[in-house]
Amino acid sequence: MQQQSNIHHIKSISQLVRLLGLPAPLHPLIALVDYNTVPIEIFPKGQKISLDFYKISFKPSFTGHIKYGQGYYDFEEGGLAFLKPKQIVFSPEDTESYEGIALYFHPDFIRNYPLGKTISQYGFFSYDVSEALFLSLKEKEIIAGLFASIANELDNNIDSFSQDVLVSQIELLLNYSNRFYNRQFITRKAVNHDIITSLDKLLNNYFEKESSLRNGLPSVNYISTELKLSQRYLSDMLRSLTGLNTQQYIQNAIIEKAKEKLSTTNLSVSEIAYELGFEHSQSFSKLFKTKTNVSPLQFRQSFN
Repeated sequence: MQQQSNIHHIKSISQLVRLLGLPAPLHPLIALVDYNTVPIEIFPKGQKISLDFYKISFKPSFTGHIKYGQGYYDFEEGGLAFLKPKQIVFSPEDTESYEGIALYFHPDFIRNYPLGKTISQYGFFSYDVSEALFLSLKEKEIIAGLFASIANELDNNIDSFSQDVLVSQIELLLNYSNRFYNRQFITRKAVNHDIITSLDKLLNNYFEKESSLRNGLPSVNYISTELKLSQRYLSDMLRSLTGLNTQQYIQNAIIEKAKEKLSTTNLSVSEIAYELGFEHSQSFSKLFKTKTNVSPLQFRQSFN
């Protein structure tokens, strides 16, 4: 057991299953754990934990509230949550958080497959645990079937085809998760609309209170922190609903504020650039022309 800076670091799947009191996995780089059959009080509540491998948690029958951003989601049919290697998480405060099934696999398990190169494209591995995927009944049945197939394969004797089959099953699970997350972005319009409204208000206040003069341009990190969302989740949600990632959304807000100043004030282009948080007016003019196809001065002249 290794702890650094109060972080419990688990290096291997074999180490994890030993902690859980389970037999050694048939394959040292992949394991499926049913948390309904293992002791749950492994770590103190609130313990920081870091894994050197991926984790996909499937809660097929969990009901209740899961924190999301500044609010909570209710979900009754189950959900999925994803962790990437080295991501710091906290052991849960409540025992219900342990129920369900977890698939663990090491990066080395997929390293020599195309998935080893493309897994970074599955953005939900960078989401916070609270930004879980909430499944409909039909979706839960599909995911349960995939987990059952993985379990069956792991229960078979390992042969030269086992890894190929398991990697393809993991990839299918990830592709379905991509599809279901996209559905979630679209169907949870009320919550997502509130997030976008909060984002617009946050950006407007940033410029109205002249935070840009003190801190420069609003960053993706600042916006996601203020909204209490992971950068990747916010960006993926915005792209799904608006066609823009967070950086592009911020840039559009900057351009709209610049248009307002160009059309209603006598400030010079350099002064406007400075007020918006640009270090160099040339950078502002370049962004403005890229977004509008005209220079700031040409835009101002169109109002004269």
